[in-house]
Amino acid sequence: KSFTMLELVFVIVVLGILAAIAIPKLWVTRDDAIVAKGRSEVATIRSAILADRQKRLLQGKNAIRGSLDDAAINAENEALFDGNTTDPLLEYPIYSKDAPGHWMKTGSNQYVYILSDGNVTFTYNTTTGKFDCDHSKELCRLLTQ
Repeated sequence: KSFTMLELVFVIVVLGILAAIAIPKLWVTRDDAIVAKGRSEVATIRSAILADRQKRLLQGKNAIRGSLDDAAINAENEALFDGNTTDPLLEYPIYSKDAPGHWMKTGSNQYVYILSDGNVTFTYNTTTGKFDCDHSKELCRLLTQ
């Protein structure tokens, strides 16, 4: 009419084994989601820079934007990649946060995408209009290829 202690211990052991197998797989899935989010955001930022450059050329203005935003450096909850109030870049900005899966502005034209196992530094080049990272580093290649 009831379970014996041996049966309860056996069920607990089986649940422990299943948890030991499942948790690492779920953690890897979370890391993959952070990388996918980063790839998507890098592509969106690059596309917005290109569209802005083409718009400026059609208007007869300087083809390359001087900065991507006017956000504070190393501050959370700042609107990134929005240009500024008079000359927008992204219609909906990305907000900075010092946590995996988020961006932080670290210099006037330098941004860091934070991953679980490291950071990737992107630089906006005001001469060429390119937004890129150091491709000799594995994490950069992971986000840009």
